[in-house]
Amino acid sequence: MRASSDSLGGVCGAMDRPGFTASLVAGGVAGVAVDLILFPLDTIKTRLQSPQGFNKAGGFRGIYAGVPSAAIGSFPNAAAFFITYEYVKWLWHTDSSSYLMPVKHMLAASAGEVVACLIRVPSEVVKQRAQVSASSRTFQIFSNILYTEGIQGLYRGYKSTVLREIPFSLVQFPLWESLKALWSWRQDHVVDCWQSAVCGAFAGGFAAAVTTPLDVAKTRIMLAKAGSSTASGNVLSMLHGVWRTQGLSGLFAGVFPRMAAISLGGFIFLGAYEQTRSLLLELGREGP
Repeated sequence: MRASSDSLGGVCGAMDRPGFTASLVAGGVAGVAVDLILFPLDTIKTRLQSPQGFNKAGGFRGIYAGVPSAAIGSFPNAAAFFITYEYVKWLWHTDSSSYLMPVKHMLAASAGEVVACLIRVPSEVVKQRAQVSASSRTFQIFSNILYTEGIQGLYRGYKSTVLREIPFSLVQFPLWESLKALWSWRQDHVVDCWQSAVCGAFAGGFAAAVTTPLDVAKTRIMLAKAGSSTASGNVLSMLHGVWRTQGLSGLFAGVFPRMAAISLGGFIFLGAYEQTRSLLLELGREGP
């Protein structure tokens, strides 16, 4: 698959206008694929990070607990991220050789995360509580949160999630775009979709490793008992508490399953996103 960087359809790296419908559908499809395929790794990571410990949180039992919440939230969450990401990139017209390109990608990714977290956080709260309480049904957990904590209970950990996702995106997306640009330059044509997916895997794995402490803090806040000091969502005090009681190993609990899930997720997600988007744009050009 070869094309110049100023063409729109049929290429994985090029986009000069947003193609918002394609971005929305492609992002949603990619998000569902990743969340369902890699759900067991996410469950293991959550249980490793839970305050009661891996075995008490369920160990390797019921590793698909909470999957309905992930399935329902995946499509709108991923779609919201990518449509915002593409729109902000489109709004900020910058020459591809400009030194401001990484800044554009950082701002676009950050804006995408803020919007996507409005959908992601309620889904994540329900999912993570189900993952550490496999005997409870997802709808039962959802109803209990609404009854005891109201809507704000579903958004517990919103700030900590955004504080995790923005640094993650600030690392992942500029690195992904830079790796694609470097690969394109080396082979003298725009990267194919599988090459974009490989770049996504490397970028995602690295970003996952360096942001694991923020993920630990987010998990602890979401799993905390209602009304406790932990549930208030102070990320810095949570990180300090984990460091004081468990040291570096506590801050990086679950780092390997997180890296594995996000590396594989980066490969599947970004590859599936670009392949689906490229196909939809191609179909759009061929249509009447």
